[in-house]
Amino acid sequence: MSSKAEISTSSKVKIGRRKVKTEKSENLAGFLFVSPMLIGVSVLVLLPIFATFILSFSDWKFIQGIDQLKWVGFSNFKDLIEDKVFNKSLLNNGIFLFTVPICMAFSLFLAVVIDKSVYMKSYFKVAFFMPYISSVVAIAVVWQVLFHPSSGPINQTLMSLGIENPPLWIADPNFALISVMLIQIWISVGFNLIIYIAGLQSIPKELYEAADMDGANSWVKFRHITFPMVSPTSFFLLITGIISTFKVFDLIAVLTKGGPLHSTSMLVWHLYDTAFVNLDIGYSSAMAVILFFIVFLITILQWVGQKRWVNY
Repeated sequence: MSSKAEISTSSKVKIGRRKVKTEKSENLAGFLFVSPMLIGVSVLVLLPIFATFILSFSDWKFIQGIDQLKWVGFSNFKDLIEDKVFNKSLLNNGIFLFTVPICMAFSLFLAVVIDKSVYMKSYFKVAFFMPYISSVVAIAVVWQVLFHPSSGPINQTLMSLGIENPPLWIADPNFALISVMLIQIWISVGFNLIIYIAGLQSIPKELYEAADMDGANSWVKFRHITFPMVSPTSFFLLITGIISTFKVFDLIAVLTKGGPLHSTSMLVWHLYDTAFVNLDIGYSSAMAVILFFIVFLITILQWVGQKRWVNY
């Protein structure tokens, strides 16, 4: 009996060793498969982030050698507090955030109308989605023509309606940011629309049938069925939309270059101007660190707050 027990124990040990070897070989094979991606992410993402955090505590010009790098501690961050252009850019980004809920509300309205009350749904999906997949540079140039103060179609229409002094739009510091916000909403509506339509089509039809039997009108069905059921979709669009507002660059670069009078300057544009025009890498890295923490904090607050209004 003892010999049989010893044999069974030894066989179990051998099987266990084989499993360990198999798992190690599988783990090694898996690591080899993902290693190109890990190397790419490390070199192109993680290392630049790490370098940005280090350079934010230094004073270094882009054209200087690394030996001329000077450590200044929190001096860059203190200077940012007194930087009027940076504060103006931060305020503009805060105002620009309002494009997200406005775009989401308009997109949800269009999605409900197209999903329930419109024929040729595919045509409208493509029509609204085209601006999102089009070149932002081409879109900016087209809107630059539309917003022309004197000969643009928009002001020509307003003047034909009796408005003698229409806004100068992107040439006016009071209307430039609003103009860029309108363009951003026009671009983003298509993407939000497609996502909302997908969310609407996943809602069980039985819920609406039960509401019809109870005599619920359209507003009651939207408030108690549609909106709660698409809340995960809204949460996704809210997070991605807010993050995208802090990355607005191409519209500003083509239309206004931060002007007039820094009225459309955003954090990313001011960062670019400081880093690649003024060649002040240390100061611009401090801006990037602040931008990182702002986006991170907003995302965390949304993630915590979503428990109150998102229904999974």
